[in-house]
Amino acid sequence: MKPHRLSQIGLSRSLKLNQLLIFDRVMETGSILRAAHEMRLSQPAVTKVIQELETSFQGALFSRSNRGVFPTELGHMVARRVKSLLAEFRYLTEELDQFRFGEAGHIVVGTLISASAHLLPLAITKLKARSPRVLVTVREGPTAHLFPALATGELDVVVGRLPETGLPLSDAFPLDHHALFDDSLAVVVGAGHDIAKTTSATLRDLASLPWILPTSESPLRQAVERMFRAADLSLPADLVESMSVLTNLGLLLDAPRVGVMPHVAAIQFVGSGLLTILNIRETGAFGTVGYSVRSGKVLTPACELFIECLREAVPS
Repeated sequence: MKPHRLSQIGLSRSLKLNQLLIFDRVMETGSILRAAHEMRLSQPAVTKVIQELETSFQGALFSRSNRGVFPTELGHMVARRVKSLLAEFRYLTEELDQFRFGEAGHIVVGTLISASAHLLPLAITKLKARSPRVLVTVREGPTAHLFPALATGELDVVVGRLPETGLPLSDAFPLDHHALFDDSLAVVVGAGHDIAKTTSATLRDLASLPWILPTSESPLRQAVERMFRAADLSLPADLVESMSVLTNLGLLLDAPRVGVMPHVAAIQFVGSGLLTILNIRETGAFGTVGYSVRSGKVLTPACELFIECLREAVPS
């Protein structure tokens, strides 16, 4: 027996916003019980909503196991559209607030390590000075996680190193990339350690020391690996992989460990007396730092103001 074709009118009439919100929480938590707790609902109520949605979409959205629930292929497809619908509803809410109350709204910013230490804080400070009622939510992560979230509308803008032209990631999503400035790599150590007094070290001199490097999926890691290859060196044997700025800073302060940061981020910690940038001639380019937004989508007033502040925060 062939499945019935979905009626656009019938489907739109059967779906309710609270159902989509519940479905989204089940997707995010991977658990009907956790979704129920977060939304202050009973587990049977959440189960009933999922069953109603599965009836509307004529197929299972989740497979169940004793470890939780996992989206089916249909569930993944529906989830992409639901995230976009919820994002559009958020944009509508913000535009109504803008219309009724003036400068207000909510902006969700995704950021990479290249922007999180200096550029982004300065831009947010400028934004809040002009419009203190704008709520800013910052989410940090690798490009591979941030760009899909930007494409579905979960994020309004991503700030950090732009993908290189021609690489799959640069064209994988309908996004527009805008350059702000070019940055270089900086090899850093804690300012209080003896190694900080080194004036003429080479990368080979430092290769046997403990290092902190970005995780393998990070564009910063790719730039670091190119730096070591150009010096005909293998990656250090004593290695910590981390994208956490606070964790990296703590490690650099606690032990004579060597780290790598975008230069504009490192300058922030050098100015505070925490880190020292080593003068390593092999240090190469990091890439272009900028921001990315969804193609063909009108930005909210809050997002437009944020981008204006972002451009003003670019280091001279």
